[in-house]
Amino acid sequence: MKALLSLYDKTGAAELARALHGLGMELVSTGTTHRVLTDAGLPVQQVADLTGFPEMLDGRVKTLHPVVHAGILARRDLPEHAEQLALRGLATIDLVAVNLYPFEATIARPGVTLQDALENIDIGGPTLLRAAAKNHPFVVVLSDPADYGWVAERLGSGELSPEDRRALAAKAFQHVAFYDTIIAGYLRGGDHGFSDELIIPLRKAQDLRYGENPHQRAALYAAAGGLGGVVNATRLHGVPLSYVNILDADAAWRAAQDFPEPTVSLIKHATPCGLASHPDLAEAYRRAHAGDPVSAYGGIVGFNRTVTEEAARAMRGVLYDVIIAPGYEPAALDVLRRRRNTRILAVPESGAAAERLLVHSVSGGALLQTPDDLDEDPAGWTVVTQRQPTEQERADLAYAWRAVKHVKSNAIVLVADQAMVGMGAGQPNRVTSVHLALRAAGERAPGSVMASDAMFPFPDGVETAAQGGVTAVVQPGGSIRDAEVIAAADAAGVAMLTTGVRHFQH
Repeated sequence: MKALLSLYDKTGAAELARALHGLGMELVSTGTTHRVLTDAGLPVQQVADLTGFPEMLDGRVKTLHPVVHAGILARRDLPEHAEQLALRGLATIDLVAVNLYPFEATIARPGVTLQDALENIDIGGPTLLRAAAKNHPFVVVLSDPADYGWVAERLGSGELSPEDRRALAAKAFQHVAFYDTIIAGYLRGGDHGFSDELIIPLRKAQDLRYGENPHQRAALYAAAGGLGGVVNATRLHGVPLSYVNILDADAAWRAAQDFPEPTVSLIKHATPCGLASHPDLAEAYRRAHAGDPVSAYGGIVGFNRTVTEEAARAMRGVLYDVIIAPGYEPAALDVLRRRRNTRILAVPESGAAAERLLVHSVSGGALLQTPDDLDEDPAGWTVVTQRQPTEQERADLAYAWRAVKHVKSNAIVLVADQAMVGMGAGQPNRVTSVHLALRAAGERAPGSVMASDAMFPFPDGVETAAQGGVTAVVQPGGSIRDAEVIAAADAAGVAMLTTGVRHFQH
């Protein structure tokens, strides 16, 4: 029996080889793997000696040879295969252990060239894994050092089952598919192009206790090549995150990060219930919390700046499940760690993801779209009413328009002085969202401005807002009743701007 080892990552290589040698297997290896095993005192044959053909083209061709692949692919239950091997003096290869050139790590290096990347595309390794996995009823395939120990143990006891072999084969094929997907993404230059065939490379970050409900299984996966975001956050304090915590923390992080000024977002059920910007981060928090103090309790807080001690103290007395920020002052952490169960997350500086896509599963498949990150210039919006907005209204309208895209449609946001004071979301009709936003704003509604994520199909939304004290509105426009909507705004003395762009979020 022969075992072929061709390992870029030498972790556990000597231990595996020693175990296999102890089981009576002849060892065959390549290049630096051969040197490591020889240095460990193990008898090992070079692949070139097995094939009778030297490595060539700077090592590009060494295992791509009929002697190797015939030994792997021959079916042991077919006499004609055994006869063909015997005719040519070939032996079977019964175990293949391979890990691949570090393509993902190579392209993550600053300044990497195309040639560097191409040289780190493994050809022989995936071919060996695929061949062994194809013939897994007779060949053991190892693509992960984490499997070396238990596989060697079961081989020694004769308990490596057909199910074990099949699971190892599935793992090998998945690993090769993941590897090839990263290569394809790199060669596309980050432009997914909505190609006819698309695989998104995801690596499991952790298993979760359960999903949205206890009877649902769940896990968190990280996108290959992505360095930032909630998936890569470090938990500095608190109990592990749940599925819902992660969804809400992501919403908090995205909302806060969308604003250039120091900003705080408060999230409940994946929707902002508070949002405010201010040069003083603690004051930004206080204004965000004032947006809806009732809903904020038990929610998620997102910061787009390092959390200061004052900001940490401003949160005293309010229960939060998660606090997420790019960093924390040491004194702020001392304050926040007094919260026994609150998860405190630090998000690393964002890195470019391999594919910038939003994925939504549907029955039988998935919907994919690019992110809603259009760079808009408020100076290009059209004033459609008789009254022009004031400079303060313009500033708050721009803020409201940026905020509304983070709220579930039909989304209505009321803003005053760079803070969200009222919000209505997720309603079957837009005027109900206006009513909810006004009710949430209460006495703060008069003098506020309003943003609507999509057009007003009827004038009732604007009329209701005006009755509540809203002084200016921004919306996409484009309704067949635009003239009626504008007339309603003019009748109420409300300024209105149209953007020509909508921001639905279902």
